[in-house]
Amino acid sequence: MQQPQLNGIKTHSRLERKYGFYELYVKRLMDIICSLAAIIVFSWLYLIIAVLVRVKLGSPVLFKQPRPGKIDPKTGREKIFFMYKFRSMSNERDENGNLLPDDIRLGKFGRALRATSLDELPEAFNILKGDMSIIGPRPQLVRDMVFMTDEQRMRHTAKPGLSGLAQTRGRNALSWDAKLATDLEYIENISFLGDVKIIINTVKQVFFKERGIEGGTVDEVDITDDLGDYLLKVGRVSKKEYDAKQAEARELLGV
Repeated sequence: MQQPQLNGIKTHSRLERKYGFYELYVKRLMDIICSLAAIIVFSWLYLIIAVLVRVKLGSPVLFKQPRPGKIDPKTGREKIFFMYKFRSMSNERDENGNLLPDDIRLGKFGRALRATSLDELPEAFNILKGDMSIIGPRPQLVRDMVFMTDEQRMRHTAKPGLSGLAQTRGRNALSWDAKLATDLEYIENISFLGDVKIIINTVKQVFFKERGIEGGTVDEVDITDDLGDYLLKVGRVSKKEYDAKQAEARELLGV
């Protein structure tokens, strides 16, 4: 029997998406109110961090990167949008003009921004615009998306979030498989109380340094492998498949 289709993505019977009243009518209203309030109330903090980033890392102050968003029902494809963050890496280069590895360019200041999640404050504008939500699967890279299975790409039937269920279970400490499985678990059970619980646990993680609140591990890392690099490293894709997927990602980005 042919698998059912949802917005151009193959689905599995256990993952057929049901959009409840909260997700359809309440979640967006909450996103608008909360993101607008955060921008207004914390405008002073935005200014302070912008000045610090400019002094310590130079310009530009903001880092923007294309990320896959929610699947557009008109095209059946993920909408690609620019996600904004405060810069956390320098532009240090080697003698040949090539950027140094990420772990070198992410200095003490950048690590502090990431540890406190202050680098993600500009995403409030993405939420206000409608590309993101307060809670949802975290937006991954386009080059990660192309390596996801049809089942894993079901995560894109919900808007990506500033925080999400996977972030309360260990953030970067989770393996790729666990992270994507957690995203699917979230979209199957979206609710107001569930989102409130994730917000509370996220605040605990940021301000009280509690890691893995939802049962995850505690050994977080600052830099993680891209999904494609991970799959190649563990032998789950061949070099030929890897190169083809990377080319697909570049085509989607028009580079």
